Amino acid sequence: MSLDQVVEALGAARAPEHVATRIVAIDGLGGAGKSSLAAYLARQLGASIVHTDDFASWENALDWGPALVALLLDPLAHGRPARYTPTSWEGAPADELVVEPGGLVLLEGVSSSRKAFRPYLAYSIWIETPRGVRLRRGLERDGEQARGAWERWMADEDAYVDRERPLERASLVLPGDQDLWP
Repeated sequence: MSLDQVVEALGAARAPEHVATRIVAIDGLGGAGKSSLAAYLARQLGASIVHTDDFASWENALDWGPALVALLLDPLAHGRPARYTPTSWEGAPADELVVEPGGLVLLEGVSSSRKAFRPYLAYSIWIETPRGVRLRRGLERDGEQARGAWERWMADEDAYVDRERPLERASLVLPGDQDLWP
């Protein structure tokens, strides 16, 4: 599928009956290319982006789902603004973010298409990228000193994939190692 076709598919995607906002999950493992695809799609579609990294941390790689449902998905589903304070990865306090309901919201990040989120999703994309490519990208971004954290994070991600099988449930699977998007 070409990127133009992806944009067209997302533009045509409909929210579940009980959800007031079209939410698209862009899932994949760390370093897969999720953020760059989300940025490209946001520009093309005029969409908002919410990063699961705003809820995760090095200490809590995947157990933040209930907070994302309560602070983001439930309010948007009911036509209310979502309000949350993102994780401060750099140590400086973060400001509260507000996501308005309606339109299109791209939920980008590891486990963004998990089972608990699926009732809210209009569409889901899984980005499949080889482990070595993902680790290289992660270390280029975070530095070699982050290798231990990346290896722990990747083990947690593997458990997520084994448990939830997101690739099998995705609306669309894209290769993340072929530089298909700018």
